[in-house]
Amino acid sequence: MRRPRHLSPDERALWDHVVRQADPLESNAPPLPDPAAEETLPAKPKQQINPLPSFRVGQVVDHKRDNDLLPALGEQLRKAPISMDAKAHGKLKRGKLRPEARIDLHGMTVAEAHPTLRSFVLSEHAAGSRLILVITGKGKLRDELAPMPVRKGVLRHQVPQWLALPPLRQVVLQVTPANIRHGGDGAYYVYLRRSR
Repeated sequence: MRRPRHLSPDERALWDHVVRQADPLESNAPPLPDPAAEETLPAKPKQQINPLPSFRVGQVVDHKRDNDLLPALGEQLRKAPISMDAKAHGKLKRGKLRPEARIDLHGMTVAEAHPTLRSFVLSEHAAGSRLILVITGKGKLRDELAPMPVRKGVLRHQVPQWLALPPLRQVVLQVTPANIRHGGDGAYYVYLRRSR
């Protein structure tokens, strides 16, 4: 559907001039209003726009990690609702529960890590394991002076998302950042549902 085109003030003035000079086809048509007699609407006040800070084209901005609008991944997982037994979750957070199996994804690309993680989690669930440890590493900051902020630790951010998607979502009960004795921010506890 085509949008209606609005006339500019010059086009409107020209149109009104042509209409005043034209003879109407029907004699009983109402007279056209005189544009000079119409009230002029008050102009809208202009909004104050904050000027942009000065910058140069190609200037590199030093991005701080504290200006990230999203909460940290560990903080998001800690605030997630507890799906497992609360007492066991407390022991898990303190590092008192021992993982039955572990996988280390260090040095893998995203394309290698995803299928490896999927097959490991599904095979551990089939074997009856309840608690597994997934080591992602903390990641390294690739370019501190990149023009756009870059997240540190690609696998560290991807693993919780993969665990929340099918087919892993059906077997995973809880994902929690690991205690410092099991890798801290560079690892996750994955608590699995009971296999049937």
